[in-house]
Amino acid sequence: MTARTHAEAFLRLHRIAVVGVSRKSRSFSRMLFREFLKREYDAVPVNPAARDIEDRPCFARVQEIDPPVEGVLIMTTGDAIKTVLADCAAADVKRVWIYGILGPSRIPEDTIRYCDEQSLTVVPGYCPFMFFPEAGWMHRAHAWMARRMDKELR
Repeated sequence: MTARTHAEAFLRLHRIAVVGVSRKSRSFSRMLFREFLKREYDAVPVNPAARDIEDRPCFARVQEIDPPVEGVLIMTTGDAIKTVLADCAAADVKRVWIYGILGPSRIPEDTIRYCDEQSLTVVPGYCPFMFFPEAGWMHRAHAWMARRMDKELR
């Protein structure tokens, strides 16, 4: 399967966690979180420093979410990504999306290898806006350029 088919399968899920969604209302992660809500996803915020985000209870870790989620969008960076992936494996969440704008080239190979070892289906390093139907022009342009450069998205 390609990154595109994994992304499309992820976006067919209904209940997802967004790990690393910011407490700042004007941040990109909040804008993306609100877009999931607008599109009628049951989006669950995960941020250990917040009690609630967008009037939804916030959780510190994926395995604390009850009822559990079907997929996790990871919007953290660096070593925190590996911690979240381990949390996903512990919570038996099998679909993950590691946010990025430049595709898999920015996701370390050992991170992808870890996902494979844990039987996690991963969307590596793309932005969900690129795959939303009727996204804004900027997101459509980004998707168009990415498809021209990355055969995984064709």
